[in-house]
Amino acid sequence: MKKNTSQEKKWGGEFGKKYTSRNPLKTVDVNKLYLQNYGLTRTKLNEEFIGNLKRSIKVLEVGSNIGMQLVFLQEMGFKNFYGIEINRETIEFSKSITNNIDIIQGSALDIPFKDNYFDLVFTSGVLIHIAPSDIKKVMGEIYRVSKKYIWGLEYYADKYTEIPYRGKKNLLWKANFPKLYLNLFKDLKLVKEKKLKYLHNENIDVMFLLKKR
Repeated sequence: MKKNTSQEKKWGGEFGKKYTSRNPLKTVDVNKLYLQNYGLTRTKLNEEFIGNLKRSIKVLEVGSNIGMQLVFLQEMGFKNFYGIEINRETIEFSKSITNNIDIIQGSALDIPFKDNYFDLVFTSGVLIHIAPSDIKKVMGEIYRVSKKYIWGLEYYADKYTEIPYRGKKNLLWKANFPKLYLNLFKDLKLVKEKKLKYLHNENIDVMFLLKKR
């Protein structure tokens, strides 16, 4: 088994638990946060990007935390979904606030599933916490286990940019993540991309959907 990186040790320990404690525990609260940030809800974004996909597809979220994004998919009618999360206590907590959502402990550097096992693999605010030295490995794992689609919502910057995270270094980066995927894997094509400008500052996020040719 691969030795945990310094980032994984932090997210798998007390630092990760504190992150979980700050997260909204209901989709209605997540949607309120999205409305404050972008002027539209996560529900609307999900419908825009994956609303036309069959509800029977097999989906994996990498870095699922308490599973709130999987609850959104559940509310959309998706039934066959899984999550992997590095923090064991976060997984245990998720069981108290979700129903019939399967989250297992695992690393994005070594996803414990077979090649092409899922129709759709996605991240939401996870690639931003992967060190640049590991990002190709993580993207490679996401690409490996996806049979068709890769979906993401991440902080955006034209160039790789590190920014402090709660006063700490080596934990948060902005980048053009869809472009990184496209540069790494030539059989991927961009289905849709939407840059999301924050209403009250100059930050930008990007949601994107990629498809294997």
